[in-house]
Amino acid sequence: MGDEEAGRRLAHLADTALAALATPIDTAVLLSACDALATALRDPAHPTRLRLAAQLPAGEDEGVLAELGLALTRAELTRKLRRELGGTAPQRLTRPDAKETVYEAWAPVGLVAHIAPGNAPTVAPLSVVEGLLAGNVNVLKTSSGDPLLAQHVLAELAALDPTGAIAERVIVLRFPSSWQEWLRMMCAPADAVAVWGGEAAVAGVAEHVPPGCRLVEWGHKISFAYLARAAWHDDQALAALAADVCAHEQQACSSPQVVYLDTEDEEELLAFAERFAGVLAAVPAPAAEAPDMAEEAEVTTTELIARLEEHLGLTRVHAATDGSWRVIADTRPALTASPLHRSIWVKPLPRKRALAVLRPMRRYLQTAGVAGGRTDVAELSQLVLAAGATRVTPLGAMPSGYSGEPHDGVYALQRYSRRVAVQADERFATVACLDDLVRPVPPPAQRGPLRDKAAVQEQNDQVSRADAELYFRSGGSTGTPALSLFTYEDYDAQMHAAARGLLAAGYDPRRDRTANLFYCGGMYGGFISFFSILERLGGVQIPLAAGPDHRATAQALVECAVDTLFGMPSYLWQLLHDQSDLLRSYGGIRRIFYGGEHFTAEQRRVLVEDFGIETVRSLTYGSTDLGPLGYQCTESTGGVHHLHADLHALEILAFDEDRPVPHGETGRLVFATRARRGQDLGRYVIGDLGRAVPGPCPCGNRAPRFELLGRLGDVMRVATHFLNYRRFVTLAEELLGHRGETQIVLAHDGLRERLTVRLERAGGEPRAVRAREVFLAGYPELRAAVAEELLELEVTEMDRAALERTPGTGKLRSVVDTRQQPITAPD
Repeated sequence: MGDEEAGRRLAHLADTALAALATPIDTAVLLSACDALATALRDPAHPTRLRLAAQLPAGEDEGVLAELGLALTRAELTRKLRRELGGTAPQRLTRPDAKETVYEAWAPVGLVAHIAPGNAPTVAPLSVVEGLLAGNVNVLKTSSGDPLLAQHVLAELAALDPTGAIAERVIVLRFPSSWQEWLRMMCAPADAVAVWGGEAAVAGVAEHVPPGCRLVEWGHKISFAYLARAAWHDDQALAALAADVCAHEQQACSSPQVVYLDTEDEEELLAFAERFAGVLAAVPAPAAEAPDMAEEAEVTTTELIARLEEHLGLTRVHAATDGSWRVIADTRPALTASPLHRSIWVKPLPRKRALAVLRPMRRYLQTAGVAGGRTDVAELSQLVLAAGATRVTPLGAMPSGYSGEPHDGVYALQRYSRRVAVQADERFATVACLDDLVRPVPPPAQRGPLRDKAAVQEQNDQVSRADAELYFRSGGSTGTPALSLFTYEDYDAQMHAAARGLLAAGYDPRRDRTANLFYCGGMYGGFISFFSILERLGGVQIPLAAGPDHRATAQALVECAVDTLFGMPSYLWQLLHDQSDLLRSYGGIRRIFYGGEHFTAEQRRVLVEDFGIETVRSLTYGSTDLGPLGYQCTESTGGVHHLHADLHALEILAFDEDRPVPHGETGRLVFATRARRGQDLGRYVIGDLGRAVPGPCPCGNRAPRFELLGRLGDVMRVATHFLNYRRFVTLAEELLGHRGETQIVLAHDGLRERLTVRLERAGGEPRAVRAREVFLAGYPELRAAVAEELLELEVTEMDRAALERTPGTGKLRSVVDTRQQPITAPD
């Protein structure tokens, strides 16, 4: 737009920022857009990269676009968020200590004004991206003589955001610093001003920064090398030092301008300078453009003065005949700026005087390249850091950095953020995140074809070893055992989410004493995961694990004063009934949190009435591949769960095609998981049935709710009819008062199909005949199949130990189909 329109809008910058800040930006959307741009920038033939290459400054290599692309990848930005702000959703108000109803978050400062330098083309867009990661509105000024690279990069980024949130939060201007009124209008409403440049540039901006506004200075810095005696004669060390001097022609703040030797001996100093001059002379001449006239004048003046001081015994100069490099030995230790362009000072500085000499320049110090023995490096590192340096590197690594490295001693995202806190009362004991009471988390994108477990298993071969840090083998409860791969970062995010869900379910880490009774054999994933969850909550944990010796387990529960059990229903049911006398006399078990299976309504009643259990609630709903998917709140009953919306999106699709069912109707549960490092699980058909639960939850949580209604395998095609295992369970509970487990076996005798209902044997009169009557009377489709003589119905009672289970987990096989034909979903 023209200057007149831009000036008019600048006058209303505060209102513009206010409107954008009203709705928080979704970090996942920003990361997705940045990652898409990164992919384009790293492809030399991509149209986006070709467009942006046309905006590079004259003489700038296209490689800077690839470097920019690397910095914008999801992996790099996620690492940056985790390191600097503690996670990928830093603006959410969560409890840093689960035992306290205190919530903390990193909130944006609001409006950040960025004053970019003119000599580093990628600094401007990266600075704005940092402001966006912190959730801010950003106004950027580039120099009037700069090409429009920053403008075009940020426009491409905004175009990759379908929500428009990035465009709302980015304003880019190009005008000369002499336009002081525009600079004032930029800074006046700002909450932070980030300025890149030397002291004069910072001072020129600082006078426009209002009181209370945070001034973030990214000024010019000085770096140096410090060599212990062990490194002076090391050819490799000197070659690495020469590489640091020549890299970027010393234009980077991290380039060495002085080489300090740990000595007071002038002869040693002069000998080293001569030796290093020979190493520097062997480096090929620079291919870049020669210094301009002003730079050449500064280099020449510095060298001439040093040559004059040779007559005073203060210096000795070694220089190339073509003027391409110079080494100046100086007997005075004071830090002296170099004129750059391969100009390096060599000075003596015994370590006992290092602090006194360097500390007066602490505001300007950045990188120290330290060389010597291991003890030397450790001691010298402490010295230079105490003097004010912010980085210590080996020689040869001074201009380079590592992913997630702080800049000039600080984390940028923290400079663009505020740490905020909310202290709440006991009404919030089960609220893990205050944001959940205000708005649901925007779901991740749902795209691509449907995938099942087999498709995800095939994808494992494409996951790189760098992204496969944690291997979980499933117990094979619903099929063949399989491997699920995670990075530790993704695992940690999932465990924190599950921990928040457990708080919502009513777990109290301040008081509950918990026995982890999940299996620790083939089903080790559950045991380890719930160990991790309790660790993050800081809850008291007795990790006993499920085992065959029920007596020893029960005695341990009593001895450790356990009041809360974590485990699978089938195991907990066996344990409680097998050791009922001891556990009832103890009377201390108050709460059960279960996972992996479900307690029936009748079993819940028995636990409450016969064992005095106060709380029986789902610990989590999840899978080995996807991690935690849903959690119960204190208002949830049966199979109703809240979605872990910060991790997944949920679709409920028809049985027979990829289309959503009407709201509230039963369908297949399909989860789309937020991107995990190194793998995309897509739209995962987990194999469960469910329905969306309408209306708001009484607990106040805005996360979507759904109700689990069994497995796809629970739907059986039998004698031309579709029958549901859950219907048999409900009839047995409600009309027979059945408390135990129920199993269905399907067979074919050559003439007709046979359906056998196995009921766990209980004391009292046999119930098989009565049960058959109940099933026929209460299930019309079953009754029709039997009446048509297409199906033979049999009911039998069996001991619990005789029921068929999966070998890895001990879970009950709800439906055992021996007909050797697939079970399909209804048409």
